[in-house]
Amino acid sequence: MSTLTLASIYPTLLGTYGDGGNVMVLRHRAALHGIDVDIVIVDPGEPVPESADVYVLGGGEDSAQTAAANALRADGALTRAAEHGAVVLAICAGYQLLGEYFPDSTSTPTAGLGILDIRTDRLPQRAVGELAATPKAPFDQILTGYENHAGATHLGSGARALGMVRAGIGNGDGSEGATSGHVIGTYLHGPCLARNPQIADTILSWATGRELAFIEEPEVTALREERLKTVLG
Repeated sequence: MSTLTLASIYPTLLGTYGDGGNVMVLRHRAALHGIDVDIVIVDPGEPVPESADVYVLGGGEDSAQTAAANALRADGALTRAAEHGAVVLAICAGYQLLGEYFPDSTSTPTAGLGILDIRTDRLPQRAVGELAATPKAPFDQILTGYENHAGATHLGSGARALGMVRAGIGNGDGSEGATSGHVIGTYLHGPCLARNPQIADTILSWATGRELAFIEEPEVTALREERLKTVLG
């Protein structure tokens, strides 16, 4: 595969806390591996391409999340692409809306896309602060980021946790995020891929069908070590 197509979904609705940086990181990491990337920005009201290799969704406020979920459900292309094996990375609100339902601004359950076997309701208290987790395979580097959400996310049998919380709240039950096939959902902001480049390289491996060796960047390693030392001691 000479060029990957990366679709950034509704960045004006789902792009809080620097989540748009995940697209930049994927382009940067792809270049390190000699892979060209074609980035498609999908704005609200525009059709979602069904043939992209990677789809990225970020976080957003309750009203933006509901609007995005309704539009994506009506469009249907993201759901079909995920069913056909496309890679999906979804952060916070984007993570929640991939599930069966999530709470809207009035805490009323709102239908999601059903791409991940998860369901989200409300935490007793909002989760704000640094988040660190011990990852599940295929990842082996501690997950780091920060969270700002009020969602308690419950995993069904069709999904497994991305990791287990060491600091912070995550899903609210000791786990963090969810994965199924080539779909990753997480509460990690930061942006996620800047602080967890192993996830970026895995996404690129899945999208290309090639096993890409992890490339370490000293400045990123230093950032990770500083954050993890602050959070975990």
